[in-house]
Amino acid sequence: MTNKVNKRKSLGSSKILFTIISILLGLLVGALVLLIAGFDPIEGFKNLFLGVFKSPRNMGWAIVTSTPIIMTGLGVAFAFKTGLFNMGAEGQFIIGTIVAFLVGYNLNLPPVLLPIVAIVLAMVIGAIYGAIAGFVKAKFGIHEVISTIMLNWIAFYFQNFVVYRFRQPNSMSSFDVADNAKITLFTDAAKRFDGFFSKFFRAPIHWGTIIAIVAVIIVWYILNKTTLGYELKAVGLNREASEYGGINAGNKIIQSMAISGAICSLAGVTQVLGFTYNLSILSSMQNFGFDGLAVSLLASNNPIGVIFSGLFFGSLKYAGGNLQRTMGVPSEIISIIIGTIILFTAVPLVFRIIKAKMRNKKSQKGNEKTAVDMSYVNKEIEEEKKEEL
Repeated sequence: MTNKVNKRKSLGSSKILFTIISILLGLLVGALVLLIAGFDPIEGFKNLFLGVFKSPRNMGWAIVTSTPIIMTGLGVAFAFKTGLFNMGAEGQFIIGTIVAFLVGYNLNLPPVLLPIVAIVLAMVIGAIYGAIAGFVKAKFGIHEVISTIMLNWIAFYFQNFVVYRFRQPNSMSSFDVADNAKITLFTDAAKRFDGFFSKFFRAPIHWGTIIAIVAVIIVWYILNKTTLGYELKAVGLNREASEYGGINAGNKIIQSMAISGAICSLAGVTQVLGFTYNLSILSSMQNFGFDGLAVSLLASNNPIGVIFSGLFFGSLKYAGGNLQRTMGVPSEIISIIIGTIILFTAVPLVFRIIKAKMRNKKSQKGNEKTAVDMSYVNKEIEEEKKEEL
C-alpha cells in the first residue's frame, strides 16, 4: 500500500517537475530570441513581470485576459480526457459570443434573468454545435479534427454576418448589449473600495471568472466521481472494449463533444456579457480556442491544473503588451515562448500515446482479447484517478 502511495506521489511530482522544466525551457528560448533580436533579455523579463504585478489594476487585467482561455482550456481538457481532440473550441467560443450578443441586445428582461437566459441558451447551442462533430465521428467515422476545423470557419463567417446585420454606423463592430445583460462585477470601484481593491476592480473583472472556477469543480467531479465520467474515459481509452462492457460508445462520443462545446461556448458568452459587450468583424481567428489547447496541454488535461496554466498564459499574453510598449519588442515573442513551452510539454504525451498503443496491441492477442482490453481500460482509468488525487 505504501509503495502504491509513493508511486502515485512520484508520478504527480514528476509531472509537475516536467511542467516547470518546460516553462523554464520556453523562457530560455524566449531569452535567446530577445538576444538575437537585439533586446536585453533581463530587461525584457523584468518588464514581463511588471506588466502583471506593477499595480493591482494590472493584476486584475491579467485575470480578465485569463478567464476565457481557462474555460476553453477546460472544454478541450474534457474532450482530451475522453479520448477526443476538440479543435473546434474556437468555433464553439464564437457561437457563445454570437448568442450572448443576440440575446443581450434583442431581449428585454430583468438584470439577473437576462444574463442567465443568455448563458443557458449559449451553452445549449454550443453543446449542439459540439455534438455535430461527435455525431459525425460516431456515425460516419469522420475524425473530429476535420469536422471541428470546418465548424470553426462556419462560426467565424456567421459572426461577421451577424455584425454586418447589427453594425453601428461608420464602425466595424455591433451595437452594445443592454445594460441588463452585463455581468461586470463593479463599474464604480473607486467609489466602492479603497486601496488595493479600488485599483484592482478598475479592470473589468466579471462573473465569468467565478463561473470558470465553478465549471472547473463541476467538470472534475463529473470525470472522477460519476458513472458518466467513467464511461466517457473508458470509451476514450478503448472504444471496442467499452462496447463489450455494455457502453454505447457512439452516444458517449456525442455526449463528450456536446459537453466540451457547452464549456467553450460558456467562455464566449461571459466574454461578451462581462467584457467586450459587443461583436466585432473578424479578419482572423481570435485564438481563444487555440490558446485553450495550449492551456489544456500544459495542465496535462487536469481540470484543476487548467486554472493555473490559464492564469499563466493569460498573464503572459497581457504582459506582452507591456513588453511591446516599454521596449518595442514584437508581440510575436510571447507566442514563441508559449509555443516552445507547449512543444516541450507535449514530448512526454507523445511517448505516452505510443506506449498506450503498443500495450493495447499486446492486449488484443489471444482468445481473451476483449476481456483483457476491458481490464486494461479499468486499470488506465484507475491510474488517472490516482494521479489526479
